[in-house]
Amino acid sequence: MALRAKYQQLIDAATNSGVTNLQVREEGNVLYIDGNAPSEDVKKQIWDIFNKIDPDYRSGDLVLNLLVAGGGGTPATEEYEVVKGDSLSKIGQKYGVPWPEIYAANKDQIKDPNLIQPGWKLKIPKK
Repeated sequence: MALRAKYQQLIDAATNSGVTNLQVREEGNVLYIDGNAPSEDVKKQIWDIFNKIDPDYRSGDLVLNLLVAGGGGTPATEEYEVVKGDSLSKIGQKYGVPWPEIYAANKDQIKDPNLIQPGWKLKIPKK
């Protein structure tokens, strides 16, 4: 429950901003928040709150998966091949995508967001 309390401001903002199908669950010291945002602006506002709570998204204790309503379900992605020296943060900065979104899109391949390997082909969500 400590994670829910840590991110309560974000949960409240999602609820008050009209995020539908909002699901909040805690598994293995990670809080998962899923839902459908009514617009890109609302999605960005919620990510901005996340950044204020956890600057640079370093805690690794939240997976925020918000789709924009009418976006057709799975967001469009492009592929990126990891090179030596990469991190999810560096890749995210290159594409303008918060690293937790990249992690969430590649959970089938990435077990630890701090350990990625050269040669891996990652899905990068398009903005």
